[in-house]
Amino acid sequence: MTVVIIGGGASGMIAALTAAQNGHHVQILERQARVGRKLLSTGNGRCNLTNLNMGETHYHGQSPAFIRPAMSLFGTQQTLDFFHGLGLLTVAEESGRVYPLSDQAGSVVDVLRFALEEAGVEVRTGFEVSALKKKGDVFRITSAEGEMLTCDRVLICCGGMAGGKLGGTQSGYELLKAQGHSATKLFPALVQIKTDNTYVRSLKGVRADAAVELRQGETVLDASQGEVQFTEFGISGPVGFELSRTAATAKGKLTAHIDLLRQVSMPQLQQALEDRVRTMPHLTMENLLVGLLHNRLGRTVLRYAGYGLADPVRSLRPADLKRIAAAMKDFALPVLGVHGFDGAQVTAGGIHTDEFDPQTLQSRLVSGLYAAGEVLDIDGDCGGYNLQWAWASGYLAGLLK
Repeated sequence: MTVVIIGGGASGMIAALTAAQNGHHVQILERQARVGRKLLSTGNGRCNLTNLNMGETHYHGQSPAFIRPAMSLFGTQQTLDFFHGLGLLTVAEESGRVYPLSDQAGSVVDVLRFALEEAGVEVRTGFEVSALKKKGDVFRITSAEGEMLTCDRVLICCGGMAGGKLGGTQSGYELLKAQGHSATKLFPALVQIKTDNTYVRSLKGVRADAAVELRQGETVLDASQGEVQFTEFGISGPVGFELSRTAATAKGKLTAHIDLLRQVSMPQLQQALEDRVRTMPHLTMENLLVGLLHNRLGRTVLRYAGYGLADPVRSLRPADLKRIAAAMKDFALPVLGVHGFDGAQVTAGGIHTDEFDPQTLQSRLVSGLYAAGEVLDIDGDCGGYNLQWAWASGYLAGLLK
């Protein structure tokens, strides 16, 4: 049987390997100059392959339960066994995130490329599919340059719109819509959150171990804790990425409430400030928070609380110290949205999953047509969950059940 995989990303490569290992003649059609280009940027170039703490709660979409058959067949352990079988050594961090021991995403792409060659998969790069049609039992694929291919089965593994500069594209959605499928609204996810930058513009590059809540009025819509990285436009880092889906999709005004000293209680913090004023009364305000927060962050919080930096700390009253402590425990920034798809690592939303059989990932509308990975309405949290979905769904689709 002849099989064409449209898209040479994570899900496309593993689908191709699976199909080839089951005796099919397989071609990958990749519009870029090489396969796995987007994969090279994952995990800040380290490639967060999967996570030891897997679970359905880490996935989103109109029906997260759609992932169950694929994940039960090809979960975290199967992913690790698969890559170890290709000669890739891996290491797991305390958080559960798994990376190649080399700490290089290129190692992951290389072992996949070598495996594709060994399995006899034909990889055609620079091949942009412009049309897909089925006539009888045969699919006809037309390139942007007019070349036509025919095959028995087609797997759409084009990815989503995220990371346009690295290969993000709408083509998968368009090809599937042309076959009668429909899509949800699309949003950028795992992306920087934009906030009012009155206070953050001076904090570019500063990191803090913080707890963040996204609130709509008094209602907490989402929360996370860990590393926050400030940018000139808002917040990023693992926590920013984890909350970005909510920031992108929620309706109405949101505020990010940041606890900059999540390990310290309000009474403890007030006491620490009182002790500092008592023992170091000659300090100026700009040095009041030295040792508690990053220097730039400390000065910014003082400005946020309404204090100048040149005044002596001995002028502070208990009410002032309470106000400063409160600013550290609730540094509130109005949310303006998120950065666009070019800066996103994943697309939230996609082709409706109820139009595909979760046991096979074959289209319910067109027999012989399959889809896997980001093009479907499934996206995961930050931490290797999206790649795990790519591996699992690619493997299941590649079985061509």
